[in-house]
This record gives sequence, structure tokens and C-alpha cells, in this order.
Amino acid sequence: MLQEIWVTIIAEFSDLPDATTITIISLRLLTAALLGGILGYERERKARSAGVRTHMLVAVGAALFVLGPLQAGMEIADMSRVIQGVVQGIGFLGAGAIIVRRTQHQVEGLTTAASIWATAGIGVLAGLGLEATAILSTVIVLIILAAVPRVVPRSGDLQPDNTDGAS
Repeated sequence: MLQEIWVTIIAEFSDLPDATTITIISLRLLTAALLGGILGYERERKARSAGVRTHMLVAVGAALFVLGPLQAGMEIADMSRVIQGVVQGIGFLGAGAIIVRRTQHQVEGLTTAASIWATAGIGVLAGLGLEATAILSTVIVLIILAAVPRVVPRSGDLQPDNTDGAS
């Protein structure tokens, strides 16, 4: 009886059968966490609501959502449904970062929401084993977040469209 229980326990933890698999999964998850953390640090430095931990969790979560099905044997062609679910779920999370201040006619958090969305994409890339593409994507997102505001002047707060005569 105890032997049967022990064999069952070992079988339940057999999703990491060897050192190669452990290394691959660890590398993908750590890459996702690191890249998400880099983007989160940029947001946190600018005192935005979603910082290092949020971006790391988004990237690792997205990587997990593709790693699990891959480990379970899902064909890469069927992965599109999983990725669609990740994108949809991250849309809800990003929406939570957006604040509309009607009295001041301002919308805040759009860039943070977009960075969360991009971070999920980077996590998916890392989870799929496309680490080099994930790193390149992170560099591009960092350039957008850090350099573009210095090159393109800010247009100011969003103003209501008063072309219909309403005040």
C-alpha cells in the first residue's frame, strides 16, 4: 500500500523528468521574470501604479500559460487559443490601470496599461522558448518608454471634443 502511494506521488511530480527539462523551464521563467522586472522598474521609476512586481508577475504568468500546455503535449498550432486567452485576460488587467478623471478631462495609465500588455507578450515569447526575441522586444519597449517622451513633445492632457456645441 505505501509503495503504491509512493509511486503515485512520484508519478504526479514527473513533469520535470530530467535536468534538461528543469533547466529549460527555469531559464524561460527566469527570463520572463527578469525582462518583466526591467520594464516594471522603468514604470516604478516614473512612480506609476504598476511597477516591478506587477510586471514580473505578468511576464511569468504569461510564460506559465504557454509552458503548461507545451509540457502537456499541446501542439504549437493549437497554442493560438491559449495566447488569445492570455491577451484577453491581460486586457482586463490593463483596463484596471487606466483612470479617467472626468472633472479634469484626463485619462491616466494608458502607457502603463500598454506596458503591461507588452510585458505579457514578452512573457509569452519567453515561455515559448523565443528568449532572444523576448530580449529584443524588451529593448524596443524600453526605448519607447524612455526615449520617445524625450523626442516627441507631450501633447498635454486629453481634452473633450466640443465640436458638437456642448460645454
